[in-house]
Amino acid sequence: MKLNELRDNDGARHKSKRLGRGIGSGKGKTSGKGVKGQKARTGVALNGFEGGQLPIYRRLPKRGFHSLFRKEYATVNLGRLEAAIVAGKLDAGVEITEAMLEAAGLVRIGKAAGVRLLADGEITRPVRMTLSGASVAARAAVEKAGGSVTTTVAPREPAAAKV
Repeated sequence: MKLNELRDNDGARHKSKRLGRGIGSGKGKTSGKGVKGQKARTGVALNGFEGGQLPIYRRLPKRGFHSLFRKEYATVNLGRLEAAIVAGKLDAGVEITEAMLEAAGLVRIGKAAGVRLLADGEITRPVRMTLSGASVAARAAVEKAGGSVTTTVAPREPAAAKV
């Protein structure tokens, strides 16, 4: 094989449609855009417009309430925490913080408001942790193993029942 014999694979390059090159080309004059009107002009993008049909964003139901001020938390489960301790990524003898969890690769905090401990899996050794939050079941499992969980964010009080 020589350099002058190199070719692209079949279908690797697509020929662009040649618009506006005379009426005989089949795509001359209006270049496939029909006649006049807003959509025949350049720079027009009608996002969400479906030709008078009710647009999909109005056809689909909207349910529930989404708070603009909601806080998202990165989560870590007890099973992954135990696996990291067994693998030597975390030391159970020292107090475990959110920064240590991120350094060990268990969570990616990024834009999250902090780390929340969840109860999926088991923990068999006593650990001391300081996190943003923990579920009731996760806290109970850690305390059963002889450890402790300290949270930096106060738990939410349940909303008062309306009378």
